[in-house]
Amino acid sequence: MEFASIRLITDDVERLASFYELVTGITAARLAPVFAQISTDRGTLAIGSTATVAMLGSAAPKPGAGSSVIIEFLVDDVDSEFERLRPGLADVVLEPTTMPWGNRSALFRDPDGNLVNLFTPPAS
Repeated sequence: MEFASIRLITDDVERLASFYELVTGITAARLAPVFAQISTDRGTLAIGSTATVAMLGSAAPKPGAGSSVIIEFLVDDVDSEFERLRPGLADVVLEPTTMPWGNRSALFRDPDGNLVNLFTPPAS
């Protein structure tokens, strides 16, 4: 088995794809009006419209309900990435901070309210 992706369900694919393009610096592949994805060497962040899960009925994921997920990006320098992104962030949860386990992290929410963590592990 191979991990393939995490998919976020949204009411606005273009808005969320544009936000993650800003965060990652990677242009999303827009495979259809209802689906986009950003692929890295480590995995893919897929962004799907609610239309892509409509056949699941009441069991379908609901946009903005991601209160148990943190989307994490490993970066070389949390402070510089946070400064680059700061003008485009509407909801900063944690300014760059060194965590008790040594990671340097900054957390914010995407336009749908999902929590995003930029982190750099301690130098070894």
